[in-house]
Amino acid sequence: MPDAVGRTRPSQLDQIPDVDPEETAEWRASLDAVAKAAGPHRAAYLMRRTLESGSESGLALPTPLETEYINTIPTAAEPAYPGDEALEARITAWNRWNAAAMVTRGSKLGLGGHIATFASAAWLYETGFQHFFHGKEGAGSGDQLYIQGHASPGIYARAFLDGRLTEAHLDRFRQEAGGDGLPSYPHPRRLPWLWEFPTVSMGLGPLSAIYQARFNRYLEHRGIKDTSASHVWAFLGDGEMDEPESTAALALAAREGLDNLTYVINCNLQRLDGPVRPNFKIVQELEAQFRAAGWHVVKALWGAAWDEVLAQDTDGALIRRLRDTPDAQFQTYATSDAAYLREHFFGADASLRAIGGRLTDAKLLELFQTSRAGHEPRKVYAAYRAALEHKGAPTVILAQTVKGYTLGAGFESRNANHQMKKLTGAQFRTMRDLLELPIPDSALDADVVPYWHPGEDSPEMRYLRERRAALGGPAPARKVVAAPLPLPPEKAYKSLEKGSGTQEIATTMAFVRLVKDLMREKETGRRWVPVVPDEARTFGMESLFPSAGLYSPKGQTYDPVDRDQLLYYKEAKDGQILNEGITEAGSLADFTAAATSYATHGEPMIPFYIFYSMFGFQRTADQFWALADQLGRGFVIGATAGRTTMTGEGLQHADGHSHLLASTNPAALSYDPAFAYEVAVIVREGLRRMYGPAVEGEDQDVFYYLTVYNEPKVQPAMPEGVEEGIVKGLYRYQQAAPAAADAPRAQLLASGTAIHWALEAQRLLAEDWGVAADVWSAPSWTQLRREALECDAARLRGEDRVPYVTRALAGAPGPVVAVSDWMRAVPDQIAQWVEQDWTSVGTDGFGLSDTRDAARRHFGVDPQSLTVQALAALARRGEVKPETVKEAAERYGL
Repeated sequence: MPDAVGRTRPSQLDQIPDVDPEETAEWRASLDAVAKAAGPHRAAYLMRRTLESGSESGLALPTPLETEYINTIPTAAEPAYPGDEALEARITAWNRWNAAAMVTRGSKLGLGGHIATFASAAWLYETGFQHFFHGKEGAGSGDQLYIQGHASPGIYARAFLDGRLTEAHLDRFRQEAGGDGLPSYPHPRRLPWLWEFPTVSMGLGPLSAIYQARFNRYLEHRGIKDTSASHVWAFLGDGEMDEPESTAALALAAREGLDNLTYVINCNLQRLDGPVRPNFKIVQELEAQFRAAGWHVVKALWGAAWDEVLAQDTDGALIRRLRDTPDAQFQTYATSDAAYLREHFFGADASLRAIGGRLTDAKLLELFQTSRAGHEPRKVYAAYRAALEHKGAPTVILAQTVKGYTLGAGFESRNANHQMKKLTGAQFRTMRDLLELPIPDSALDADVVPYWHPGEDSPEMRYLRERRAALGGPAPARKVVAAPLPLPPEKAYKSLEKGSGTQEIATTMAFVRLVKDLMREKETGRRWVPVVPDEARTFGMESLFPSAGLYSPKGQTYDPVDRDQLLYYKEAKDGQILNEGITEAGSLADFTAAATSYATHGEPMIPFYIFYSMFGFQRTADQFWALADQLGRGFVIGATAGRTTMTGEGLQHADGHSHLLASTNPAALSYDPAFAYEVAVIVREGLRRMYGPAVEGEDQDVFYYLTVYNEPKVQPAMPEGVEEGIVKGLYRYQQAAPAAADAPRAQLLASGTAIHWALEAQRLLAEDWGVAADVWSAPSWTQLRREALECDAARLRGEDRVPYVTRALAGAPGPVVAVSDWMRAVPDQIAQWVEQDWTSVGTDGFGLSDTRDAARRHFGVDPQSLTVQALAALARRGEVKPETVKEAAERYGL
């Protein structure tokens, strides 16, 4: 096309031969003529019609990223509504009432709660519950529902209506200390029979939903379970979409054609403190973002009242006005009177004034205050049906609503309504009248607003039960029916328990070898799910590629460049490895789906997620918390662990604190094994606890976090009788050589790769200074601490319990010096239960790039520094001369 001075700008199409330039010129001239004669709106309309027609004919044409600010599905094209709208309206009204009553009653205790979110989204949920959401009764898994966290009061209200909750339960909303309360948000750990997925940590629900839909396909493609009837529904807020995790995996969902996934974004145009896009349009922005990622987009914006008004828009003025009005102004329109609407919306030009002049004041108020597609079940039903019928791509439904809808003028579209926790008596009366509920004034005279139920034999309740029975039972619901898995035979662990002879191997490689053997086991091998964020070769896992295969729904459509090699890159539709690319967040979402498959699908899977250095717990700690909430089980492997084992990676890679982060997660059982046989014992114990028969008093809903190292060492054979100490977190690995009776004594405690520094320090202390030191392996500082805390709590109840760490070290002579490749705070977790004098050394501070020896000298954790620390501890006790410490430091060049 000519530019501003008449020159023709280069076009991408210039590279493609034009077989008929004259025809091309005629088409362009026709378009220019329409624009000149009928205006640009008409020309754009014709172009869109042409693109639509071409796409329907199978032509490969680009898809526009934005459509007009109107519904995707015209009213005339909506499918017939299959339900009883009157009964469904009454059911929805009861849910609205009871949700508001529950939060208001709780607010008298200062507990808070959220009312406005569910008020805007009530029909988005209720239409699904009546016609779409499948329960878990029968052989299938049902649908997976990711409920928007702030909408939980509405879900509790529905569970009250369907008989799963009582008034007493509702009155325990946000009162969980007694053990029978309702959690504020969807928390499976707190209410495991109802909630499946924790979603209130913004952004994690959308991300998890994508990987859940993907894992459903993984199970099906691997022949473990037919999940073809399961659909994943994720209910999200438009403000929530600002979180990076909300949109992080959109391309994955489109690339893998996850048409078993639907996002429902409640576009009430408000976030917590105000409009989502005050000067812009969040719906249009999201449409462009999702279309660009390859999603099917359905916009459900306007209610039926807009149909006759849009039909009058012969020159596109109304469409342009809707498109150009920013969201904050629409929020104002929703709270304005008719005069304001006439002046500020319809007064923009003559065409709009003509349309507005034909509308009554009542019609104007209906258009802007109530007529949103998200509040009309026919519109919602049409959008949901379109989502299920679309094949080959996931669907996002952008449903426009009013935040606080039906709660009255004090709530609707107000910036502060997210923080408004209760309705006044007058507001409840207004709400009752609006919803046409048969609640007498006398019932509203009391200080506490009542809950209300239509009666077990009412038409509403019969209808509700019939619909849920047809859809497979109640929803949401969590149901655990999986049987324990048979445990692998002891022979699977023998190769690690017998040691490596003279061969040096890293504990990372030891773990990989163990899992490779376990994946060959007949009964449980196929249930292992390796999850790797594009570091498999770093961890020595390429040997799994040809045998297990990397999962791809398309299989392998190319010849791999290394196809002539033994360990070639093999993708397969039934591949076992989930190689996620460079995304720790996506990898952990994958892990979570696999770790909870025992409940979601009744199929226990054994995932292990192996990540590089600090890019696990530091980067995705919030997801690990959600994993714990969702009661996930599996193995998390922090490979290339420690602050000093990586020789050149530096400050943002060298990890000396992940064990401290993991210690804050009650469901994370953290271990820092020193030797390959410790890895074997911990994995065996983890399989028993998480996947074997339940043991009374033992929580199965945990995950094991093991840190393994990339430092090759000779792996010793397992000593006799150390299994209990490994699991509990401490055992004496090597006693001091016989020494003189009056020789000073010390105890060296070490975890992970630091065991080798302690062993060398043991030698230096004996040979250079005549000190006899025992070396203890401490596979888990955190487990020692937790058991000690339990003992402290038991003593307050009158029980006589001594912590294991105290008992293990009882009578051990001399001071204790603890060392690890982690911050001192990691071993310091147990200091208060150690009766001996306590000293810890560690790798506090930022990491740095250098050789291992230089880094360890820098942090003061190398064998020589450890030797001096032990001598200093003995000097404080008067067991060696103070000058010995200085002499040792000088000898070792410290």
